[in-house]
Amino acid sequence: MDDPVIAELQAKLEVATEALRLSEERSMPGHLALELMHEIRNPLEALGHFNYLTREDADDPAKVRAWADMAEEQMRTLNRIASQTLSFARVSTTSRTIDLVLVAEAAIRIHQRKMDNRKIHLVRNLPPELSATAHAGELLQVISNLLVNALDALSPDGIVTLRLSKRFGKARLLVADNGCGITDVLRDKVFEPYFTTKKDLGTGLGLALTRKIVARHGGTIRMRSRTSAGKSGTVFQISLPI
Repeated sequence: MDDPVIAELQAKLEVATEALRLSEERSMPGHLALELMHEIRNPLEALGHFNYLTREDADDPAKVRAWADMAEEQMRTLNRIASQTLSFARVSTTSRTIDLVLVAEAAIRIHQRKMDNRKIHLVRNLPPELSATAHAGELLQVISNLLVNALDALSPDGIVTLRLSKRFGKARLLVADNGCGITDVLRDKVFEPYFTTKKDLGTGLGLALTRKIVARHGGTIRMRSRTSAGKSGTVFQISLPI
């Protein structure tokens, strides 16, 4: 039997997940929170299993220690997720110095499950550290939005590239995919609010909000795309002052 505390946490998680699912279509923060809830679910369920196994093998000290060690590892995972999430969600009226690499890695982690399920190959090119004065939560949303667009454009086994670099005193962020590309007719509309090619699957606010956040940070965002056979794909490049 599962521990009552863990069972209660799992029940609350189910309720919270459903509430976030309902808000997902209206709110990109809701989307990020929903993905984080999925990330929390696995270690929480593992804790329940290790608790059960510990009780089943209560007469075997060696097994009890093994299950306890594994449970402790899952608790460290939960603590890491919680700490990093709180640091990104912290409300602040002023920007602060943040490591853009940590923000990029958090965005990758949010979408790792989707990439794994669809066998998407991630090309990650990140420096050891790259600092900027910014709002961590807002830039997490920017990178996540661009990753969502790239993943939605890709077929299984596609490639998405995430690159961070420093050039001419600015931070450069690049997110690219080898998906279907965006036609000339649509390229001028991609940053317009409520414009979407995803029909019922998108709100059309992701890129509009992304451009607004980038501008608020004193940066710029550019897009280029090709639809030619064998060479299709889309690249978004952001430049931010550091």
